[in-house]
Amino acid sequence: MKISSSVQISCINFTNFRRKSSQVGHHTDYFPVLGIQEFNENQLQGCHLLFNELHGERSIDEPHKHDFFIINLFEQGKGSHTIDFIEYEVGNFQIHLVFPDQVHQWVIEKETIGYQLMISRDWFESFLPSLRFSASYYQNHPVIHLSQEAFETFRHEFQSIQKEVGEEHVFWEVVQKRSELIGLLVSKSVEGAFKDFEMYHSNPIISKFLHLIDEHFRTERSVSFYADKLNISANYLNIVCRKNLNASASSLIQDRILLEAKRLLKVSEMSVKDIVYDLGFYDHASFSKFFKAQTGMTPSQFKE
Repeated sequence: MKISSSVQISCINFTNFRRKSSQVGHHTDYFPVLGIQEFNENQLQGCHLLFNELHGERSIDEPHKHDFFIINLFEQGKGSHTIDFIEYEVGNFQIHLVFPDQVHQWVIEKETIGYQLMISRDWFESFLPSLRFSASYYQNHPVIHLSQEAFETFRHEFQSIQKEVGEEHVFWEVVQKRSELIGLLVSKSVEGAFKDFEMYHSNPIISKFLHLIDEHFRTERSVSFYADKLNISANYLNIVCRKNLNASASSLIQDRILLEAKRLLKVSEMSVKDIVYDLGFYDHASFSKFFKAQTGMTPSQFKE
């Protein structure tokens, strides 16, 4: 992985990257997964949040995952940021969100000025409620355009955190509360910014269903399994999905399997045979048929 930058960094060292696989339940994670400690040059065990100023060119050529949450605030931006295989343009007055376990890479040009918070997985759990809407909603809209006035409010909070973490004795509780305030400001900025906002939030079944898919997609493909978990009929779950997201319940399950297949093919060192097994397909042929129907490519073509 190459990372080039001319950058002022608080509490971060970009030189010490290592590949690791992490065990999640019985499922091994085959991606390069970067932990927050790897960015922490002081190796402070209690360092749950890192602040970073983004100045000038930088590129991460190799897609990878983090086990922490990232909020990027761009004052001036030029370049591209790819999150879960969708490329977003980096521009002025933007927030970019990258959730734990999402795959991302970026190329940022020299005109860029920005600020970055990395929030550990432990703190992310308590930070998440301040986002107010389901994680899947933000994952569908990871880039938020801000007015100049909103940007100034965000920048003030980022710089207040920067000042606090630079103190000799950091008051971590203040830092944590400020990060939660930033989460609320993100929620406020999102409301009304995207057309499908109401669709996601008019029916709580949707966010619960999407959360259950995330938990069980490897082993459970049937709509009735999820409907049972939600204490509703499969037919009603389909109606809710079609009405709110204009998609069938089964297609949402398939979308999640496809995303994981793409992540594994592109980023992990697993063989296609292992991916077939990991995602619960009967054999290579059934996986290839599924993948080609969704993408128009064979798994091998996508990998290359």
